[in-house]
Amino acid sequence: MAMTKPALTVVETAFAKINLALHVRSRRADGYHLIDSLFAFVDAGDRIEVQAAPELRLSLGGDFAGELDDGEDNLALRAARAMQRHFGIAAGAEIRLDKQLPVAAGLGGGSADAAAVARALNRLWNLDADEAALVAAIGGLGADMPVCVASRTVVGRGIGDEMTPWPDAGMLAGRPVLLVNPGKACPTGPVYRRWDGVDRGPLGEAVAGSRNDLEPGALTLVPEIGGVLEALNAVAGAGLVRMSGSGATCFALFDREEDRDAARREIAAAHPGWWMLAGALR
Repeated sequence: MAMTKPALTVVETAFAKINLALHVRSRRADGYHLIDSLFAFVDAGDRIEVQAAPELRLSLGGDFAGELDDGEDNLALRAARAMQRHFGIAAGAEIRLDKQLPVAAGLGGGSADAAAVARALNRLWNLDADEAALVAAIGGLGADMPVCVASRTVVGRGIGDEMTPWPDAGMLAGRPVLLVNPGKACPTGPVYRRWDGVDRGPLGEAVAGSRNDLEPGALTLVPEIGGVLEALNAVAGAGLVRMSGSGATCFALFDREEDRDAARREIAAAHPGWWMLAGALR
């Protein structure tokens, strides 16, 4: 009897994006904001699996699946359709999204999922497309798409899509990081609308001298962010402590994994309802 060949499963991680710095420079007439941001990625996130199928289908699982729509508006499915159109692909795919990152959390989750789907389908469909081609396919879905396709430490300017290398990226790679979210959604649009319109200057050469200009506005929407920042600043070994993106997730960088893990245990004991992720920068 002939053995059935198992279907090829391609797996990608939708790496959590954090903003080590986010300087808002101006607001355009169309509502978009021009920024200087230092983007970095954690070595963990949502899990994407794709297999060959006659048509595109999306299924959801994971801790935060209930907060997502599995219909046509889901960015993961929109990215797959954009890939079909751009590369002229008639084949479909079964896409499974294991949602482990909280939603509306300042971690680029939807964009990271879309970028991971593009990378996975690139492999499943044997497209051999480079990063630029993937960005051309899905870049129209959001300003974070180019940086999420790359998923490495870069400076983003313009609306975040003009990427340049960060000279000290190699020094950041492998740095232990702890992400903490108070369990509150913090939608991006309302946070940006609370920016006070003051340009406090460009991103410099040192992370320590940078800032997140969205933090004050996010705190008015989700005051619990203040408690998270306070908790992270209080643990031993924490270096840079900051809110990521538009919140509500905050992070701390550490020099040692032991300090990161001890901080996780300490904060978990004091705040058992908070979401946390211990990882390292890519």
